Order: sequence, then C-alpha cells, then structure tokens
Amino acid sequence: MTANKRFKSRVRARAAKTGESYTAALRHFRAASGGAEVSDQRTTTAGRKHIRVAVAQTTLVEDPRDAGRLRAAGEQVRKLMREAARDGARLVLFPEGAMCAPNKRIVSSLPDEVGPADWSRFAWDVLREELSAVAELAGELRLWTVLGSVHRLTPPNRPHNSLYVISDRGEVAGRYDERLLSKTKVTYMYAPGTATVTFDVDGVRFGCLLGMEVHYPELFAAYEQQGVDCVLFATTGSTPAEQSPTFATEAQGLAAVNGMWVAFAGSAAVGSATPSGLLGPDGTWSARCEPSTAAAVVVGEIDDGAAEVEIAVRYARPWRREARSGLYEEHRVVADPRSEARSRF
Repeated sequence: MTANKRFKSRVRARAAKTGESYTAALRHFRAASGGAEVSDQRTTTAGRKHIRVAVAQTTLVEDPRDAGRLRAAGEQVRKLMREAARDGARLVLFPEGAMCAPNKRIVSSLPDEVGPADWSRFAWDVLREELSAVAELAGELRLWTVLGSVHRLTPPNRPHNSLYVISDRGEVAGRYDERLLSKTKVTYMYAPGTATVTFDVDGVRFGCLLGMEVHYPELFAAYEQQGVDCVLFATTGSTPAEQSPTFATEAQGLAAVNGMWVAFAGSAAVGSATPSGLLGPDGTWSARCEPSTAAAVVVGEIDDGAAEVEIAVRYARPWRREARSGLYEEHRVVADPRSEARSRF
C-alpha cells in the first residue's frame, strides 16, 4: 500500500469513527500537521490538472460617458491583476462589466425612462485605451486575464455584452458574448451572442458564461460535455443586493451537479452578501473574498489530484456521463405485467 493510500485509509477510518464527512476528517489531519501540506494528494503525474486561479470583485462604473471613471476602472483592474500575480495565479477572472457596466437609464435614448440605448454616449476611445493597457500588463505578468466589457459592433448594430479572454502573451485569445440576456438587455441594449467559448491553460480547460446565465443549467451541462474543467461565470449580481445570493446558490448546485469547478465573479456592490470566489466540483467554496463592498481578489486552486475532490471528479462526473450514455437499455424489462401494473403492490 502506498503512503497516499495509507493516508486516505486513515482519513476514512476517522470519518467512519466520528461520523464526520471525508472533508471534515481531512481538515483534522491538516490541523494536526500545523497547517502544513500532508500526503492527502496523489503523486504528481503527467495527467494531473493543477492551476492557481484568482477571482475578483470590483466596483463598477455605470456611466460610459465619464472618461475619468473609465480610466479608474482600468487602474482598479490592473491593481488586482498585480495582486493575483503576486499570489501565484495563472488566470484571473473579473466581473461582468468590469471596465464599464452601463446603466440602462443613463444610456437610454428616451428621457426619464428606459428605452433603446444610445451607444454614441460611450467614450469608446477611452475604453479601448484601458483595455489595451490591461492586455499589455497581462503579457508582462504572464497572467491570463478574463474580464467583462461592452464590445462595440458596426453601427447600427448593438454591441455585445462580453468577456474578453486575454492570454499571458497579452493577446486577445477569444471573446465570449452573453447569449441568454435579460429582457431589458435584449430589448434595449445588446445583441446576443451565438457560441460557447473554451480555452486551455496549463492543461486545464475553461468555459465562459456571463450575466444571468447561471439561471440556465443547460449551458453548464453543454460545457461539461465539452470537457470543461472550470466554468468562468462573471456577473454584476442581482438587484436588490439581498437577492444576489440566489446566483451563488445556483452556481454551487451547478458545480456539484456537473462535477466542475466554477469561478464566480461579481460586483463589489453585492460583495457583502455574495463575495466572489472559487467553487469546487463538490459545490463547496474552496476560496472566497471576505464579505465586503470593497474591491478584492482571492486565489484558489484547481487540482484534480486533491483528495477532497476525488469523489466528485474521479467517480461522480464520469458515472453521470456513463449513466446518460444509454447503459440502462440492456437492463430494462421488456414485458412483465408486474412492472406495468402501477396501481397495486
């Protein structure tokens, strides 16, 4: 028996004896080791997936006409990028509209009511300058950076509500456009996107979702079928802020159901109720910002060799795939009166 197997046996034995969960028993052994790493992870192999991911919450700018605030948003993003890089992150996720989250009333072409957005009010040149500065820093830090921004199209087409994927070379490697928009967004503001977006960093596959798309389980399931390890979900959160935890609760369930990590990045405005963080494939928070309305970033790990995710990653997710593959067909009873009669014992 290897040292790793012996350690797992000890953890399971304690869990059986005390009635604790495996994770709770694991914490006991970690505490006993003074917080040091113990042999609760698999020996590193070529197939192991391991990466440090940062998730941010930022204060959002609602007025796209205000050049000063747009520049401040860019500075805020870059400050948090530097913090994430210092903590060893290879990728950082920012919220929806991290560069600007235009208020529907401010961009409305109608006075005193919500109407079709007038996108000529946006300081597009300033936005482009700030995005370029973010991309340049991403290359300097060797940090993959995923952040929310409005993406301008050719007039009269409406823009997309997007997530830019900026590589660690400082290049735009892709862009995800929100597909399932809110009623206000699709009626007055944005053109919906049409496609999923996936990309790989250090052998870990990521997929992007945005806005209110946490309400649609089929979008997460589609990424699971594409072999995604972690969904990057960016949102501004819900209004009022007290309702925002619903988004996080749904994200927890979808992480557990699909056996995937979910990075959850929201606005600092709802950070007291719903801090940004990283969810494990069992639906538990593995890293989370402190509850606060201040801009912040937290770094967590995606590690499919960690003991606490073994059941979710190695057993639950593969079994659910197999269960959906038609394996039950050969076991179905073709004809049996006792099976067909549903109104008697």
